[in-house]
Amino acid sequence: MKKLIWNVLALALTHISTAQKFEGLAPTPPMGWNSWNTFQTGINEKLIMETADILVSSGMKDAGYTYLVLDDGWMAMERDSLGNLVPDPQKFPHGLKAVVDYVHSKGLKFGMYNCAGTLTCAKYPGTRGYEYQDARNYAAWDIDYLKYDWCNTHGINAKEAYTTMSHALRKAGRPMIFSLCEWGVNKPWEWGAPVGQLWRTTEDIWQVFDSVHSHGTWDALSVMRIADIQDSLRRYSGPGHWNDPDMLEVGNGMTYTEDRTHFSLWAMMAAPLMAGNDIRKMTPATKAILTNKDVIAIDQDPLGIQGFKFSDKDSLQIWFKPLQHGDWAVCFLNRSSHDATVHFNWKETAVVDNIFHHALKQDVHYTLYNVWTGKNEGTTKKPFNTVIQPHDIVMFRLKQ
Repeated sequence: MKKLIWNVLALALTHISTAQKFEGLAPTPPMGWNSWNTFQTGINEKLIMETADILVSSGMKDAGYTYLVLDDGWMAMERDSLGNLVPDPQKFPHGLKAVVDYVHSKGLKFGMYNCAGTLTCAKYPGTRGYEYQDARNYAAWDIDYLKYDWCNTHGINAKEAYTTMSHALRKAGRPMIFSLCEWGVNKPWEWGAPVGQLWRTTEDIWQVFDSVHSHGTWDALSVMRIADIQDSLRRYSGPGHWNDPDMLEVGNGMTYTEDRTHFSLWAMMAAPLMAGNDIRKMTPATKAILTNKDVIAIDQDPLGIQGFKFSDKDSLQIWFKPLQHGDWAVCFLNRSSHDATVHFNWKETAVVDNIFHHALKQDVHYTLYNVWTGKNEGTTKKPFNTVIQPHDIVMFRLKQ
């Protein structure tokens, strides 16, 4: 009998140690909307339901924005007497399950937030010590996506904490995407692939193009400062395991040109596309950026290769991204505050992806399809020459 008991325990421990994330949930980078960038903790059920409505009526759902993610501040300040998280009754008077059901009724999926620490970043109850209990509640609420932050984690091992929560989600039995919002502090790209579907690679983004925004004890980063970090991490990204350079700031205060460049870069980097604006009030220009099907197709390309910075000279950057069926994407980006002249000879410039082993064919005349104008603009038979304005971008899909 003792031998049988030990065998059962050993089998259980083996199962726990080898448990992995749910597979097949993110063959391409997740797309959706998150409440934090605009609303922070100022959230409630009316806002979430209205946002669900607009995700559908605006065409964003049809464009691929599937996940509606409720970020920090949804819960009451204390757990109940049984240790369960409780939705804030003022913000969610009908409970969270009713909101989740409403979002699901729109054909969308619902995302939730918590934190690996004892408290969330906004000082609400964190999950440390309650991993399996919280996971069971998320499953009971029919949650589809968990964003798991890294505040108030002094003395906690990141790999252990995220692996424990991954096990808890698996044990709860409901398939959901697990987003490791660890900020890149403990190099989650080196251990995160079996644990979750995506991992943050930097501190938070801010709605500026090329600087930092000080929060006193830490700095939020701009679009370009985040892009600087991603290129060295591209080998770790691919179908089911994505580098996450943080949510989109499109529509949150940058210029139209900067928003378009931001969106283009995130697509080139095969980044998760999580809108962070108030879509109830977005302008037609913002909507046009967020729903550009040709740019989204580059981000969502099934080959799943993160693009790379091919060159960077005098603030003129050139990025390339291999795509399925032998196509490529290319961006010419002017990072500077003055006009930049581009001269690129396709036939005399070897473009090779040494990590994923793709090469631009110099004996093929690719068609230059401009994904922002929707027009063909010549072929690679002739050199490409243009002038790009400050912070602007020219983005082509090279079609064979």
